[in-house]
Amino acid sequence: MNYWLMKSEPDEVSVDDALAAPKSTVPWTGVRNYQARNFMRDGMRVGDGVLFYHSSCAEPGIVGIARVASSAYPDPTQFDRKSPYHDPASKKEEPRWLLVDVQVVRKTRNLTLPELRADPELQDLVVLRKGNRLSITPVEPKHWKRIVKLLDAG
Repeated sequence: MNYWLMKSEPDEVSVDDALAAPKSTVPWTGVRNYQARNFMRDGMRVGDGVLFYHSSCAEPGIVGIARVASSAYPDPTQFDRKSPYHDPASKKEEPRWLLVDVQVVRKTRNLTLPELRADPELQDLVVLRKGNRLSITPVEPKHWKRIVKLLDAG
């Protein structure tokens, strides 16, 4: 099993939005970075663990535990001219952008960015690296265990 941290702006899709969706599952649309797309295409498997992270908000942090609920498939927003994620260069017969469905298992307290940075066991967590802007990053099993422990304790 692999583990991932997936960022979402809460005004686009929050953990509460995901919980309110049928089967607490949402399509992870709008990824427009090749490395993040490749993580979904090549690395993610159904059942992988996901840390649901709110970004671009007052208090960024991990707000839920989720799982990958589908294999990667074409993101329909790339073909929708009204979508902010429309990509006129992407062709239906050869889609450029993919998504996976993500199912929230449980909402957690907000484990904030300062808390993550302050924990010595998480110093090499990818999302904490200077300059990291990816919306999807791999999480090592030791980091996953530590974060779940922090969430369960607090």
